[in-house]
Amino acid sequence: MNKAILFTLLYFLSMPSFFSQNKQIEIVEEEKPSRLFLYGLNKTERDLDVTITVEGSNFRQSKSAPRPVRIPAASKVLLANLIVERGKIAHYTYTLDVNDSLSRRAMRRSFEPIKIEPKKKVIIYIAESCTSCDTLVSSLNKSHYLYTVHRFSEKPELKEQLAPAFANSTVKIDSVTTPIISLDGTLHVKIEDYDQLLEELNK
Repeated sequence: MNKAILFTLLYFLSMPSFFSQNKQIEIVEEEKPSRLFLYGLNKTERDLDVTITVEGSNFRQSKSAPRPVRIPAASKVLLANLIVERGKIAHYTYTLDVNDSLSRRAMRRSFEPIKIEPKKKVIIYIAESCTSCDTLVSSLNKSHYLYTVHRFSEKPELKEQLAPAFANSTVKIDSVTTPIISLDGTLHVKIEDYDQLLEELNK
């Protein structure tokens, strides 16, 4: 019984590592005639070395031993190229070894930048009186962060929904000159630029 308990404990202790790897790297496939490409999406803000091992049927792949591939932060990189047998559908499973201890042996391949979720969900509300909103939105568009933006001029009902939050504030919703930013549900009206937003995101 003690051995069974120990095995169960070790099994569950290993689970967080497995799930954290899956959250860090998402595998997406792209089909082309007689080919199946597997890409790794790094959804973190740090570079990772990823080794993929693919098994299955109805396809061929390189016989070389799997090597780690460097996937830069917030980017998409090709991990596996499967040659599908004519007239068949590839059936495969894969395992990932994800490491943030970067190796000199890791292969460097071309990568495509992707958008990722920031540490806190970002929603920007733009009032008609905002003077710095366009600059902030432009900076966010150039960043690797996903975010949502709403303009009161297009959705006046949102202004009505937020108005009670300003009832006892020295800043009035009708005269706010900075973006109204929600970070995980907490409203901020003193963030004027992208650098200040990053500072709040990293707190």
